Amino acid sequence: MAESGAPRLAAPDVEARLARLDEVLESLESAPGPTTRPATEAVRLLTEVYGEALARVLDLADAALAERLADDELLDHLLVLHDIHPEPAERRAARAVERLRPAVRERGGDVEWAGVEGEVARVRLSSGGGCGSGCGSGTDDVTDAVRAAVLAAAPELAAVEPLPAAPDRRQAPAFVPLATLTHRGTP
Repeated sequence: MAESGAPRLAAPDVEARLARLDEVLESLESAPGPTTRPATEAVRLLTEVYGEALARVLDLADAALAERLADDELLDHLLVLHDIHPEPAERRAARAVERLRPAVRERGGDVEWAGVEGEVARVRLSSGGGCGSGCGSGTDDVTDAVRAAVLAAAPELAAVEPLPAAPDRRQAPAFVPLATLTHRGTP
C-alpha cells in the first residue's frame, strides 16, 4: 500500500491525544453555559459521521483487509466503539487474553482463555506459586487487568469470570508403597 506522505502518530502519541480528549470532554460536559450542549452535540455528530465512514470502508474491504484493519490497535478500538467490528466478541476477547499472557507470565502466573458462557467470558488464572505475602493483591491486579482488557475488546460481554487454573496433568502420580500392592492382609 502506498504511503500518503503524512506522518503517522506513534502509539504513545495516540494514547496522549486520547487522554487529552477525555479531559477536554469531561471539562466540556461539566462547564456551565449555553455553549456546552451544542459543543457536546457537535462532538457526538462528528463521531457518528466518522463511524459511518469507517463502516463504509469496512463494507468495501475484502476479508484480508478487514483482518488487517482489525489487527491495528487503534482501528480495532474504533471498530469496537462503533459496533462494526468484523470479528465476533469471543474471538476479540480471546485475542485480548493472549496479548496479556506474556505480561502475566512475567509476574510468575498465567492466564488462559476458557471461552464464553452466555454473556460471561471465562479465563483461567494461576498465580505461579512461589510468592510470599502480598500475592493476593498481585492476583487481584492481574484479574482486574484481564477483566479490563476483555471488556474493552468485547464490551457486549457482561462480565469476566476468573476460573482456577486447570490441574497439571503432568504431575507425578501419588506414591503408593509396593508393600501395599503385594501384601494381602489376612481376613
